[in-house]
Amino acid sequence: MKTNSRTPVVARNLLFPFIIITSLFFLWGIANDLTNPMVSAFKKVMPELSNFEAALVQLAFYGGYATMAIPAAIFIRKFSYKKGIMVGLVLYALGAFLFYPAAAYEKFGFFLASLYILTFGLAFLETTANPFILAMGDDKTATQRLNLAQAFNPMGSLLGMLVAQVFVISALRSDDYTPAAYDALDVLEKAAIRENDLSIISFPYIGLGVLVLVILIIIGFTRFPISKEHVKMGFRDSLSLLLKNKRYYEGVIAQAFYVGAQIMCWTFIFQYVDHMNASRGPDEQLTATWYNMAAMISFLTGRWICTWLMKYIDGARLMFYFSIGGVLACAGAILLPGMAGLISLVSISIFMSLMFPTIYGIALKGMGDEAKLGSAGLVMAIVGGALMPPLQAAILDWGGTGFSDVTVLGVIPEVKFSFILPLICLAVVGIYSYRSLHWKMEMES
Repeated sequence: MKTNSRTPVVARNLLFPFIIITSLFFLWGIANDLTNPMVSAFKKVMPELSNFEAALVQLAFYGGYATMAIPAAIFIRKFSYKKGIMVGLVLYALGAFLFYPAAAYEKFGFFLASLYILTFGLAFLETTANPFILAMGDDKTATQRLNLAQAFNPMGSLLGMLVAQVFVISALRSDDYTPAAYDALDVLEKAAIRENDLSIISFPYIGLGVLVLVILIIIGFTRFPISKEHVKMGFRDSLSLLLKNKRYYEGVIAQAFYVGAQIMCWTFIFQYVDHMNASRGPDEQLTATWYNMAAMISFLTGRWICTWLMKYIDGARLMFYFSIGGVLACAGAILLPGMAGLISLVSISIFMSLMFPTIYGIALKGMGDEAKLGSAGLVMAIVGGALMPPLQAAILDWGGTGFSDVTVLGVIPEVKFSFILPLICLAVVGIYSYRSLHWKMEMES
């Protein structure tokens, strides 16, 4: 179904504010995908951690969204978008700088606390930026506009992945040893390696904190347009309205499952590749980060293509088609052997590319002032990225700390079978897409 192509996605008078807000999407993309490889990194630096314990990195990171989303919504309802953005940037920088004492004390729990505080800031930024982008223009192009802004998020993610590979993973001294060789080292050697590697992990976050402070200063001197919404609803009235809107609350559920699928696919691709490397020669070893970056490039390409396709195809219908593709790609990652399975895993990102902003746009469509609180619910749904990875890691721990200690049906290693969870998550998104089409037909009839 065609949308009105004559309606501008972004009006000229809002172009500069749109660019400034869109830069924030790039900024939190860096943090997201700098953190995903850290599950594997901490497991190598601290081999005493189980796969489940290492995956608590994602629980801390995405748990911050669930904790701070509602307070962020209340804050911006009382004050302004700009103040919400500035508070978010301050918290972002604080969490990043806390990596320095975390590395000094060499405590895994301190790193988790730093990530938790950092995502307080990301919760403020996402709760503010997404509804602000939706409000910057005609309601007909709101979902398309958010897809456009979100297209810059994977650019930041690519940078985060590159930094993680070049400055962290490839520089870890603990990765130079086999488990047996590492265990054979004396206590002092192990202590020196751990001190070195934890410092390496902290450096990118400290640098990111400096970048955030620079952007904070720029935002401080930038004037933002006043939102066109003037009617202030009470908190209880807004909440009551949202709870009666099944398109909204089912959207929150779909968003939680989508984010869970995304984070699992981008986190456990490292373990998937490690499993493949176990049967490959020294000169045939694969570098997981390059395949993770290939997934992100696919994701970015898909998002730009979908932004264009939405000029001609309804967002919910397009998301339904893509969810089917995502389910099939997950099945390929589970069932196909060798490189075919890895390529299927990478291709899942193409099908996930439009889901986050499209669910957001559908769930908040036609809302007024209650969109600010509604945005908080959708940001809280990012907790799916906190809850799902430990579940997938628990499957990897079924038979021990390896990745193929147990085989399902006698042929599927546990690391491959674990991608049944993203498959289920994308099926949930498909159901929401189908129901959204049904609701739209009901409204038009």
